[in-house]
Amino acid sequence: MEDKRNIQIIEWEHLDKKKFYVFGVAMTMMIRVSVYPFTLIRTRLQVQKGKSLYHGTFDAFIKILRADGVTGLYRGFLVNTFTLISGQCYVTTYELTRKFVADYSQSNTVKSLVAGGSASLVAQSITVPIDVVSQHLMMQRKGERMGRFQVRGSPEGRGVVAFGQTKDIIRQILRADGLRGFYRGYVASLLTYIPNSAVWWPFYHFYAEQISYLCPKECPHIVFQAVSGPLAAATASVLTNPMDVIRTRVQEQQLTVAVLVPRTTTWVRSTSLLFYI
Repeated sequence: MEDKRNIQIIEWEHLDKKKFYVFGVAMTMMIRVSVYPFTLIRTRLQVQKGKSLYHGTFDAFIKILRADGVTGLYRGFLVNTFTLISGQCYVTTYELTRKFVADYSQSNTVKSLVAGGSASLVAQSITVPIDVVSQHLMMQRKGERMGRFQVRGSPEGRGVVAFGQTKDIIRQILRADGLRGFYRGYVASLLTYIPNSAVWWPFYHFYAEQISYLCPKECPHIVFQAVSGPLAAATASVLTNPMDVIRTRVQEQQLTVAVLVPRTTTWVRSTSLLFYI
């Protein structure tokens, strides 16, 4: 009888590419919708000085709901959805890099480290400008200013529509920093997400293997994957959170530091059995 603890690693050539991309985009969007409010809250907590506005996650959640309603938790969401493009670039780069590295090393850890770092480099080059605009939109509060820029309301006092806010923020970034403003914090982003992505994959495979030995042989592999993904994400986040705080502050404030989930792209491989040919 086959030992179910022997977890098969799905490689690029095993995937049904059409299902992989279609279901990948759909599930990424579902995850984005569910976690975006917490991303917005985290960003505001990282940017505020001390506890000047919010005293914690729950306090921020309640205050944002009272001030802006549910829509306040989704400020900048439409702009942020454009990072779905970088997400698909991420998974494609990851899989193709693994295939390339396999010609030189059969170590899964080596392939995961190199592929994860390379994929993050490509994805962040696309994501950073979108994140810069999205994060400035996250900072918008009624009648108050948290970040460097503030969206101007309409003469009637009704505010402006979502993409009107986006245009306003883009103009202010261009006026203040030029095109370089859209890559504010790019180095900090790379220093955050390349290590994060590089260590997520080895930890994911490590946790999946260890959990498989703790569970009965009859336990389906999807259970190992469902548990290993969050554990790997938590581990990677703990290791890279200090740089993530620096990244957010650099992008939102005029700091002199010369140095940006998923994201939610790293979960895709944990569901790759769905796209197996």
